[in-house]
Amino acid sequence: MDRRKFLRATAVASAGLAANPFHFCTPALKNDVVEIGLQVYTLREELKTDVEGTLRKVAELGYNYIELFGYREGKYFDYSVKDMRQLLDALSLKVHSAHIPTGAAEPQLRGTVTNDLERAVADTKEMGQEYLVCPYLMDFERTSLDDYKRLADTFNRAGETCKEYGIQFGYHNHDFEFFDFDGQKPYDVLLAETDPELVKMELDIYWIKRAGYDHLDYFTRFPGRFPLWHVKDMEDSPEKAFAEVGSGVIDWNAAFAAQTTAGMRYFFVEQDVCKRPPLESVAMSYKYLKSIPLR
Repeated sequence: MDRRKFLRATAVASAGLAANPFHFCTPALKNDVVEIGLQVYTLREELKTDVEGTLRKVAELGYNYIELFGYREGKYFDYSVKDMRQLLDALSLKVHSAHIPTGAAEPQLRGTVTNDLERAVADTKEMGQEYLVCPYLMDFERTSLDDYKRLADTFNRAGETCKEYGIQFGYHNHDFEFFDFDGQKPYDVLLAETDPELVKMELDIYWIKRAGYDHLDYFTRFPGRFPLWHVKDMEDSPEKAFAEVGSGVIDWNAAFAAQTTAGMRYFFVEQDVCKRPPLESVAMSYKYLKSIPLR
């Protein structure tokens, strides 16, 4: 707890965060210098066998920052938080965000949204991350609108804990948040029932598109709520399979033109399933994103 108190204190004293930890300026993106991020879940199989080598290849491809997953009681891929930060620093890879589960599937696991969240938040601060994101809800957590309202309360409390450390809490969607319950979309319930300053959204543009809704509409209706994006494309096929960015049906020029309205600060390439070697897929996505005007 002494370590946690120290990290809270440094968070309060940090320049820029002490005055207001949640109103960030959206960076002006220029195509020749734009930084591009990767959610390393795309490379989960490679990370199982070679963490350092896989992350080195990510850096060599040109990616500037990553989003982590797989946090378990103070470790990422069996690396302590200290060791993981040292590795990423050595590779000049920044880490702005990480995913943690609600804890519903493993209630004994510490460092989840519902069990000793402060441990995960303290480690997030030590890693130098700015965001901590809940990425998924188990089927049994989301059977009704009341479930989503209870989750909104849980997320607000998580946001309060994160705020003590100067960290922003967020939620990442799939498509099920857009399936109607009694004429209402759960995603809209989450947006309405969570405090806009305590809970931001990491919008997965593939999944909202797959659900049949328009990300640009949400950017307009809820400006500033979407500082993080997952950028992945969709095949023009009946299966609507995942595709490398730029090879599918999503209009990325229109998306990035709306980044200021959305409040976007960081975006992460992700591809849940790849039909070619994942490193080849993320290289293709990176090459495309460097070829378009990201302003």
